Amino acid sequence: MNDRYSRQILFPGIGPDGQASLQTKHALILGAGALGSAAAETLVRAGVGELTIIDRDYVEWSNLPRQQLYGEKEAEAKMPKAVAAKERLQAIRSDAVIHSLVMDATAEKLEDIAPGLDILIDGSDNFDIRFILNDLSQKYRIPWVFGACAGSYGMSFTIIPGETPCLQCILPAIPAFSVTCETDGVIAPAVQMTSAYQTAEALKILSGRTEAVQTKLTLFDVWKNQHHAIQVGKTKKDTCPSCGTSPAYAHLAGADDTKMAVLCGRDTVQIRPETSRSYDFTYLETKLSRHGRVQKNPYLLSCALPDYRLVVFRDGRVLVHGTKKVEQAKAIYEKYFLS
Repeated sequence: MNDRYSRQILFPGIGPDGQASLQTKHALILGAGALGSAAAETLVRAGVGELTIIDRDYVEWSNLPRQQLYGEKEAEAKMPKAVAAKERLQAIRSDAVIHSLVMDATAEKLEDIAPGLDILIDGSDNFDIRFILNDLSQKYRIPWVFGACAGSYGMSFTIIPGETPCLQCILPAIPAFSVTCETDGVIAPAVQMTSAYQTAEALKILSGRTEAVQTKLTLFDVWKNQHHAIQVGKTKKDTCPSCGTSPAYAHLAGADDTKMAVLCGRDTVQIRPETSRSYDFTYLETKLSRHGRVQKNPYLLSCALPDYRLVVFRDGRVLVHGTKKVEQAKAIYEKYFLS
């Protein structure tokens, strides 16, 4: 081992054995936005051997103030975040094994890749996927690190199956967000602080130092200079449907049917077809160019209509930009893709 990791090895919490352990581990980062991109960079720089990065979106200009792996080139090209993240991370460390998956993270797909994972890092923007992560963690006995932020506020909690309460247990104890990225935006220091807590916990687990894991729910506001740590150990329930004595893992049983979702903080609806499908981008470009300006790359195709913008991914997903109304987005989708 060269001196690349010498400062981490000198740190007593990691040491040579911990560093060697990091290099054998596989982390899943779900979401390559603000939290996910920060976590990915930290873990790659720290020497974690293998990363799988899942994200369903592409880089936009509004991402650049806080999503640190991306620049103007990626925003101009509308590069999928997972692809852009991998390219940047390989430039940081060429020997890192990085799998980039441009997809919607459904329960079925996550179960397919769960074997062999050593940790799950939450970089998502909604509780639906977090509850799927929570069930995945409990079923496959994989630690995971929850994280969320909005405005100047953030929170983090580490969940170790069999030892700590899970998200299903502690949810009633989590204060509801009074702000969201959509209503009050988010500033980069809140992202960086949240990710710092998440990745510190990840490094403890991956280096074999689980005795140092934080057992409290951490909450903070970097603008108001507030910091709280709440003891939640007593919230663990034997009747919990995820980590109790008779787990049902209900969030892993959802059908992968047609789903529509308003994306966090944007006037955008994602439409996921009932069955996976692929598009002939050449044909689609010809068809849509009659209605607006078309731009494409190997991963997606976009069309700027007078009032909306459509973005089509290779896996059949469509983003309808310019509305938060699901029924309106559905009508637009049917007009341009099903007629």
